Amino acid sequence: MGELVITTFDWVPELPRGYVRDIRIRWALEEAGLPYRVETVPFRERSAEHFAHQPFGQVPWLTDGDLSIFESGAILLHLGNRSDALLPSDPRRRSEAIQWVFAALNSVEMASLPWFILLLSGESRDTSAWKRIDRFLESRLQHLEPVLAEREWLAGSFSIADILMADVLRLVDRFERLEGHPACKRYVARATARPAFAKAYADQMALYATTA
Repeated sequence: MGELVITTFDWVPELPRGYVRDIRIRWALEEAGLPYRVETVPFRERSAEHFAHQPFGQVPWLTDGDLSIFESGAILLHLGNRSDALLPSDPRRRSEAIQWVFAALNSVEMASLPWFILLLSGESRDTSAWKRIDRFLESRLQHLEPVLAEREWLAGSFSIADILMADVLRLVDRFERLEGHPACKRYVARATARPAFAKAYADQMALYATTA
């Protein structure tokens, strides 16, 4: 394996700062104590090389030597194979962590992201579309609440599953959608209190502060 390099945008508008998904990769690398560096690509003009690494023109992607990986979940699974701090070595716990990786992306974020997009659209909350999306998110949060009430972390020890789940919930918590779900809210607070998250967040914000 080679040098680890995260590629992210050189600038983003103010609203997504602190939430660009390279934060998930930074957080994981800080948790694992793996050395890495950050490179940037233009936000406004996306080149053919950008699309060669990330077919949708998004960020981040990770290069590990001559290997290039896109999508935050795939990158985190790759890094999990490099560090027990990110994925448990015990087969049962490892399997449990991986299933929660997919749950964060396919069950919870699948509900939270449309909710967030609709929120930003400014559409009235009285519309049928808004009510359906909000009920969908509420259902996911109601099912997640008793799980998080019973455990500190999703798979026993902290893992990439918690990086993903906490980051997904962090976005809706920003808009006070976790009110009424105290276990979810405490979980986000626990995760974001970790020094590795604080470092990842500060570094992302510093990047965009210098390019504002």
